[in-house]
Amino acid sequence: MHDGSMTDDTVIRQAIGGDLGATTWIVAEADRSASALVIAMAALLERLPGRLDRALAAARTSRDRQVVEIARAHLDGDGALVDALARDHLVDFPDSLIVAWIASNAVRRSCDEGPC
Repeated sequence: MHDGSMTDDTVIRQAIGGDLGATTWIVAEADRSASALVIAMAALLERLPGRLDRALAAARTSRDRQVVEIARAHLDGDGALVDALARDHLVDFPDSLIVAWIASNAVRRSCDEGPC
């Protein structure tokens, strides 16, 4: 699936769009990846909040750290915190599709429709 010519962002976008190959790659790659976003996305897809500790350790920017904390709030079921953090994050990073996806509750809806 991920042949090196695509960025992690591209694969994350594809997974958000429901691409099963991208989702499979993200989950498989999460234990090896140095990308906080790939690890956080895997945590969301698998509903494994424990992965977020490694994602936070891998985060190199405030943007990445914010994504991890928004994912953590989502997995903890704290919708009010997700809403507040996502609003602030999207003001600074309006192109953050993963946060927009989390904030729209798409993660829960897509997982309810089938295996993540």
